[in-house]
Amino acid sequence: MSRRGWLSVLLMVAAYFLAVRGYYGAVGERPNSFLVYGLERGHYGVALAFALVVVLAGLALRRWLEDEDGLRVALWTVGVLELGAYTWGLGLELASRVQPRPAFGSVFIPGGWRYVLAGYAVAVLVLFVYSWAVIKVGNRLSGRRRPVGPLFGQALTHLFLWTLVVLVYYPVLQVVSASFDPRNNLFSFRKVESSWLLVRAKVLPSFSNVSWANYAKLVDGVVIYPWQWAVLALALGLLLAALLLALLARRGGDEALKVWHGRALFGFAAALFVLVVFLSPDQFTGVGTESKFLLWVRNTLLVSGSSGLLAIALTATAGYAFARFDFPGRYPTLLTFIFIQMFPGFLALVAIYYLLSWLDLLNTFTGLLLAYSGGIISFGSWVYKGYVESLGKSLEEAAYIDGATRWQAFTRIVLPLSAPMFVFIFLLQFVGTYSEFIMANLVLTGVDKWTVGLGLYSFTTGQFSTKWGLFAAASVLGSLPILLIFYGFQQYFVSGYTAGAVKE
Repeated sequence: MSRRGWLSVLLMVAAYFLAVRGYYGAVGERPNSFLVYGLERGHYGVALAFALVVVLAGLALRRWLEDEDGLRVALWTVGVLELGAYTWGLGLELASRVQPRPAFGSVFIPGGWRYVLAGYAVAVLVLFVYSWAVIKVGNRLSGRRRPVGPLFGQALTHLFLWTLVVLVYYPVLQVVSASFDPRNNLFSFRKVESSWLLVRAKVLPSFSNVSWANYAKLVDGVVIYPWQWAVLALALGLLLAALLLALLARRGGDEALKVWHGRALFGFAAALFVLVVFLSPDQFTGVGTESKFLLWVRNTLLVSGSSGLLAIALTATAGYAFARFDFPGRYPTLLTFIFIQMFPGFLALVAIYYLLSWLDLLNTFTGLLLAYSGGIISFGSWVYKGYVESLGKSLEEAAYIDGATRWQAFTRIVLPLSAPMFVFIFLLQFVGTYSEFIMANLVLTGVDKWTVGLGLYSFTTGQFSTKWGLFAAASVLGSLPILLIFYGFQQYFVSGYTAGAVKE
């Protein structure tokens, strides 16, 4: 934008602030958006006059700027100002509704919101100076004339995103701090003695009483055999190797590193599978139910892993049939699959409970496994159908010419090429069933058969005996397996969601 354009924007901002100060000072109201104020209070003349003034100002700017769209500049400038005025007025109204006395156990700082806004203003100013300096130095070295706006806009976007990241992960920080607190609470009204304001205000947790007592109760009485320790060490070593190979492959881009990264991940999965299968309930000799937490994790991994393998077997055959065979009812069946996806799975709880009760599969992993596996068939079949259609038929036709049967072409040609999609389907089913609660609560009743979700729920059922410390510690430990598996195989999530988008 030219210098005339920037000058016109500054003049419009000054005129807007003068109009806001003059009008709302005359009527004795808080500053607000002209349009919102006029439409909410029924003063339609104010809103109409404001809109007319903006249009006339835009037409005048069009003639003055000549080569630029003055009306668009006016609309954008006034739109941002109106949004800011409405936000300011809404903030003042909400601030007036805050209770005059601070809540018990909290620290009240008069005008503390001003410090927050001032901090953001300083951050914006620093980002602008940094962007301006970088652009000026770059223009002088390259001899080009690049504007500051794009780089400054990216800096503001990163500031906004980092604010969202802090807000999203703030509850995680509180849960982790509660897991190290032996006093069995999530929030304490006691006054915290600290030189840090945020710690005294309980915005940040105080780690003055750090204790591993909650974690010790979760593993109390657990007997681990020496060979299981060896397999666990092997699994952790393979996981660290996979992380290191992923870092090296991302920097160097060598295909051999990516191959070994995949082998390390699958070795980790195999070692974890051995631990899960051969971990017996007899190894948990603790007194309380919380001592069976690792058993609940084992049950969850067993059910989720078996459900993922069964999902692969069902969707591979169904998806291939829909992609390669032409049979009566093919298209209506696919539409039925889409129609089924419109309804949540818990609508079938009564029917599933009746079937499992009739088959005598209640309180068994087999019953829960069958209930989980039925939900992935429709979506998995659609996803795998699209992936198979993206593979060229010429590969299978070449196998037919060499004498292969349809089954041999499927098992020796299509299945090896479908390994990334199978990993995606497995992980999708695994992640979806790991934290599931409703179906597991319906099917499983014995403590030794509980999953992680049921175990966490048992810590919060007592009215006056809620075990918040154990709940927080179990939440942290229970999230580690799914966190490691997700970040280890995240590349398959990305490739799986886009696979099959392009047909040959």
